[in-house]
Amino acid sequence: MYRISFYIILVLFMVSCDSNSNSEITNFQGEALGTTYSVQYFSEENIEFTRAMDSIVNLVNLSMSTYLENSDISRINRGDSSVVVDEHFVNVFNASQKIYTQSNGFFDPTVGVLVNAYGFGPGKSITDLYAERLDSLNQLVGLNKVKIRENSTVSKEHPEIFIDFNAIAKGYTIDLVGDFLESHGVSGYLIELGGELKARGVNSSTGKEWLVGIDHPLQQGPQRQFKAKVKLQNVAMATSGNYRKYRIDSITGQRFVHTVNPITGFAEKSNLLSASVIAENCMFADGYATALMAMGLDRSITMLKELKSVEVYLIYSDENGEMRTFVTPGFSTNLVE
Repeated sequence: MYRISFYIILVLFMVSCDSNSNSEITNFQGEALGTTYSVQYFSEENIEFTRAMDSIVNLVNLSMSTYLENSDISRINRGDSSVVVDEHFVNVFNASQKIYTQSNGFFDPTVGVLVNAYGFGPGKSITDLYAERLDSLNQLVGLNKVKIRENSTVSKEHPEIFIDFNAIAKGYTIDLVGDFLESHGVSGYLIELGGELKARGVNSSTGKEWLVGIDHPLQQGPQRQFKAKVKLQNVAMATSGNYRKYRIDSITGQRFVHTVNPITGFAEKSNLLSASVIAENCMFADGYATALMAMGLDRSITMLKELKSVEVYLIYSDENGEMRTFVTPGFSTNLVE
């Protein structure tokens, strides 16, 4: 199943500063890729970070932004088969292919045509979505129908196939920002972009791991509430979910979110409300978090048995409407009481 809504559940990082420390933290905040970012790091070097951030975001946008008319991906989506894609497009495409295969097709960057059809995406919805029309739309879904040729141009089985890397591009951008900082000798940083995070080293203000939080699904009011606190060091974490869009079964009281199954094309119910993933890099953390939300609880648990170096914290609603969690052992070691 695929999320009908592409809302990312924001994970707010919390940095505890020691007033007696001589370490100075550099903090940058801004907007990028349609969301906000915050970067904190420790460095003795004066780094031109804002200019570098703008450059990185511009590279990603020119390659993969569906909102830019002349980006590579927009031209490809319009059917231009002469576009030569860059290494960033190739990196994200290859990672998407891997997750697509591991999830048996439930993570699929070509599913946007179905999301739009149900009226949950930026495109125009289809009011008469009968079975035959749905079957024709399904012909435009499937990352296995897209290939990158040896000359770095893109081949699509159907010219109308629409590719959207939104579910993985933010994580990839964070990895690029981290690479930039490390190239300037920065060994301790925390990057947050639209709720996805990457941490390296320790918070020099405390001498401990970076501390972040996972939103509580049922929080009410303006005060931020967290379901869990997580310590991060030399890993990335991404959280995906749409539990603010859930519906409640009038009989059982169970909370459901609606997702689109990219294989059948039908909208289905899922009791998985949130998925937080820890991985070695943010591109895969981002992609896996989206994949898990698309698959639902049971399929997710099955896939996780085959994955290496991936730890998860899943929030779901049981048959009695109670909120439960599924946590892998590796993730548990990062939880803070």
